[in-house]
Amino acid sequence: MLDMDHQAAFIACKEACLNADTQHLRWQARRSVDHGAVTNSTDKITPVERPDLEPKLSAYQQAMRERLLAAPVVSTPEPWQSVALVPVGGLLGIGFASHPEDRRDLVMVVSRDGHGLFDAVTGEKIARDREPGPEDETPDSMPDMSCPGLGPITGSRVHIAGLFGGGLHTTTADGWYLEVVTPAWPNDRVLLSRDGGLPHSGPHGERWWHIFHSNYSEFRAAGFSPSGQTIAVATSSDISLWTRKTGQGHSSRAEH
Repeated sequence: MLDMDHQAAFIACKEACLNADTQHLRWQARRSVDHGAVTNSTDKITPVERPDLEPKLSAYQQAMRERLLAAPVVSTPEPWQSVALVPVGGLLGIGFASHPEDRRDLVMVVSRDGHGLFDAVTGEKIARDREPGPEDETPDSMPDMSCPGLGPITGSRVHIAGLFGGGLHTTTADGWYLEVVTPAWPNDRVLLSRDGGLPHSGPHGERWWHIFHSNYSEFRAAGFSPSGQTIAVATSSDISLWTRKTGQGHSSRAEH
């Protein structure tokens, strides 16, 4: 057993070692290791400048954006006429079909509440399926993005464009164009034109028209029917339809 003098010396030595360890730890805390290189914490670190996440618009692009933003919503020109604005809550997508009897345009609507079929000339609902089979509820379960027809087109399948993808015709053979632009995201705008599409150098209302602004619901799809006789614009809450006046020929079939 240690006597009092030796015990006091042992305690003093132990305290000295602890003090030395504490000083060493404090010294280490004032240093940092960066990728294997030791640097003093007092060294100044140059802040890294973040590059622009997106390049700025050119003068040409900015001018085009301002033209689109300045164009108000207007009525469609002759020979197009508005048919209907049909409320459809939870709309997911739309597609076109032809009536088997007179070949007039039909619009199929897929929503969270089932499927519906509308006459594109009158806007009238002509068929409804509130509980389609689980495999047919939405078009994403099929490689061709289609859903089974209903009513007069039962037995066929209709390609659907909207939330899950797909697309509708954007031009007609006789020179009409339909474009979806977003100069102020996330509100999409639909343009109808006869000038070949963007950049629309002429005055708004002469050869190009801003016919729809999706500033109240989420945009789903827009396009011509395959016949070129109908325009449909769908959002998450409704579908808008336009048709050509009676007497337009069948030489205006739509194209992608």
